[in-house]
Amino acid sequence: MSKPEPAAAQALALATQQIHHPYQPPEGWAAHPVGVFKASTVLFKNTADLHQFRPRDGKSYRYGLHGTPTSYTLGARIAGLEGAEHCLLVPSGLAAVTLVSLSLLRPGDEVLVPDNVYGQNRYLSESLLPQFGIQHRFYDPLDVAGFSALINEKTKLVWLEAAGSITLEFPDLIGLLRCCRERGITTVLDNTWGAGVAFKAFDLLPDSEPGFGVDISMHALTKYPSGGADVLMGSVCTRDLALHERMNYMHEHLGYGLGQNDVELVLRSLPTMELRYRAQDATTRALAAWMQSQPAVAQVLHPALPGSPGHAHWREVSSGGAACLFSVVFQPQYSAAQVDAFVDALQYFGIGYSWAGPMSLAVPYNMSRSRSLGLPYSEGHLVRFAIGLEAEADLRADLAQALEVLKA
Repeated sequence: MSKPEPAAAQALALATQQIHHPYQPPEGWAAHPVGVFKASTVLFKNTADLHQFRPRDGKSYRYGLHGTPTSYTLGARIAGLEGAEHCLLVPSGLAAVTLVSLSLLRPGDEVLVPDNVYGQNRYLSESLLPQFGIQHRFYDPLDVAGFSALINEKTKLVWLEAAGSITLEFPDLIGLLRCCRERGITTVLDNTWGAGVAFKAFDLLPDSEPGFGVDISMHALTKYPSGGADVLMGSVCTRDLALHERMNYMHEHLGYGLGQNDVELVLRSLPTMELRYRAQDATTRALAAWMQSQPAVAQVLHPALPGSPGHAHWREVSSGGAACLFSVVFQPQYSAAQVDAFVDALQYFGIGYSWAGPMSLAVPYNMSRSRSLGLPYSEGHLVRFAIGLEAEADLRADLAQALEVLKA
């Protein structure tokens, strides 16, 4: 039995009129932008419909937290971008990291983490996971033999990051993955840098070994998919249904939800993502190469530059993309205060974290806070640049005038 029609509007109080207004959008409405469905409550046709079981499968609706047509659409598109079958959306990149680790690790397990991992993943491994009886060890992502020696019967999960955070070493993904496959260990890649453009995480060797890749790809949608520096969001993708279901279970119990207007912004930006990725990549390479020629610079770190750590590994798997980041190690005679003064002198680079937005950014780093296996580049001070959408000539001129500060 269907619900009775609402009483005549004129007989209802104003609030009741507004809440129970009879107008409904017509069936078949279609437009290129995805409709924005905002709801905490999903309504059912009747009690029989209410009692019907609905799996959390990215298709069924039962409560707004689980998803709407808007967020399900974004999840499907991110899965397509990554070359995956399943996708879970979360409120941030850190939430995606947390979801994976808490879903797949249990007391007594051990996780292996690259020493150049994203800082919040490091903090999670060092501070939160031990409270659940989960141990961790850091490894050198360029040393496959050393990595292999760390694996033992407690190792249940391996984090990969390409390229590494801040210092941008590109790992030996193929060698690391072969070790894990031989031991039956689940792998998860922080694929924020590659973004589904530089390489395909689930199909790293398409010509020789189709389907050779990671088990899980985690992505901070805050970066390239958003592109506007105005949204925080993350995703976790996989082709493995069993892994997806384990993470889906945890996803529900952690109560992860998204604002649908944020979902709308990412959906709006996705069609231009590859164009932005390629444009920022080209400007980044030009500026990185120019910085190599500057007397104040000891080394430029960028996976596409020959001589940068892991360059050969990047060439092995990349379709040519190399993102918008490069880091500069200054000559050791410059103090931290001088390097800070250089950053302060920049006019078109904001000072702030994150990247892949329209504005270029520069951040000086103290590497002693983010490494465990010895301190790289300790003789010079390091600045990471995130290149935005400004003109290359303007950014180059800005770098040149800021470098004059070091001559004072």
